Amino acid sequence: MARIVYGVSGEGSGHSSRARVVLKHLTKSDHEVKVVTYARGLHHLGEDFDIFETVGLHITSVDNRVAPLKTLVTNLRRLPDGHKKLQSLRKDIFKKFKPHVVITDFEPMCAYLANHYDLPLISIDNQHRLRYMRYHCPSQLKSERQLTVNIIRAMVPKPDVSMVTTFYYGELNNRRAFLFPPLLRSRVQRLTTKRENHILVYLTSGFDSFLGMLKQFPREHFIVYGQGTSGRSGNLIFKEPSTDGFLQDLATCKGVMATAGFTLITEALHLKKPYLALPMAGQFEQAINAIFLEKLKCGINMYQLKQAGIGDFLYRLPEFGDSLSKLPAFDNRSLLEKLDALLANKVEAAALFHQRRKQFNKKPESGSHI
Repeated sequence: MARIVYGVSGEGSGHSSRARVVLKHLTKSDHEVKVVTYARGLHHLGEDFDIFETVGLHITSVDNRVAPLKTLVTNLRRLPDGHKKLQSLRKDIFKKFKPHVVITDFEPMCAYLANHYDLPLISIDNQHRLRYMRYHCPSQLKSERQLTVNIIRAMVPKPDVSMVTTFYYGELNNRRAFLFPPLLRSRVQRLTTKRENHILVYLTSGFDSFLGMLKQFPREHFIVYGQGTSGRSGNLIFKEPSTDGFLQDLATCKGVMATAGFTLITEALHLKKPYLALPMAGQFEQAINAIFLEKLKCGINMYQLKQAGIGDFLYRLPEFGDSLSKLPAFDNRSLLEKLDALLANKVEAAALFHQRRKQFNKKPESGSHI
């Protein structure tokens, strides 16, 4: 069995939801795992796994738009604590625990220390689609695409293997990368999907402009999460955060209107729910998620707020339902089986990873991003 350090980004809930699936599998297989995370990762994983709390990057948004200056200032304030945590992680985890393998779900400290100590590094995330998968990118997003690829490369330098979850498939440009269906948490797998009369809405706080548009559809009922309040305002029902309540409303809704985060889109696709995507401005991954969703004909990409777009989505719900019925089911097994194969013999795996690393450092393959 292997000793594994598993770094998990605490920004949003998607990383920790995916990591929980993998962590439960690893611990059941008797691997010894130390989890490194922060913020929401700490909240979601802290009670069930051996956790080292670190600090990490956070994105600040206003009215569904990334606020670059606020994001920069917020993260600069964390730099002193980040340096202290990095030193503690190096001393207390990497030197004492002596991991055989490092896995990262877009957590950079573990990735950098894996390279520093010459340890095999496996990435498990959805971000590496944007680095290793070929897809059409609209011309107006090409500069954002290049910036995003550079950020991914900086966050996770030189992964030996990238296990990439995706709901949209394209050709790969790196033979060390592998595509898998999205990992579904057990709570979602156990849900029974129904079609009732409400639309589920999930938005970042302060998105008043969109909520005002929803009130122009008085015959529709909208259950709204993410606003930090509860109560009723016309045809809008506001609910406080609740994992079970949210998932039940997701399983029984006739459609979803939400930001274009990867995890919620994949859970909606699994439950066969049409999706109106509101990509956060300045968030390239959300822009691409919305484009991929529209290409699958399972919803619409409303990158510009328009009341007519809401009406179009509601009118086309049956059309989206037909496309959703043809999607293949998501299955966790393929990724977990591949991970088992990689970890089956940690000594041979390490030798293989390092042999590949030396090979690629000398002769990068054509078209790959190393």
